[in-house]
Amino acid sequence: MLLQIDFKSGKPVYLQLVDQIRYAAASGGLRTGEPLPSIRPLAEELRVNRNTIAKAYAELESQGVIETIPGKGCFLKENHSPFTKSIRQKLLLKEVDTAVVTAHHLQVGRDELLALVKERLDYFERKSKEKAD
Repeated sequence: MLLQIDFKSGKPVYLQLVDQIRYAAASGGLRTGEPLPSIRPLAEELRVNRNTIAKAYAELESQGVIETIPGKGCFLKENHSPFTKSIRQKLLLKEVDTAVVTAHHLQVGRDELLALVKERLDYFERKSKEKAD
């Protein structure tokens, strides 16, 4: 798994890591039970503070994406969300609202946005199937 940081993006580094690991999990780039890179070597590789990596991992753990096994490391958790359906929908709604507002500002129409969403869903399904084979 290749993680990259964009220090000019304005987005906190730990959130960039959280997003990339969630993306890797969703696309099948990271499989259930697969270990995440250890904190110290990853921090050195990315040239960031170890606490930044630890904060990203803590956030992922609180979201139920990964689990920490003492003495062994952090691993991608099986895809069973700890959140209730209404909480999951509320979290997703926030992300959808952000995408809709961004599309509006970029003057992307409804049909174009929906086509893009369908395309991305298909992409993730294909990637997930490829990893399963």
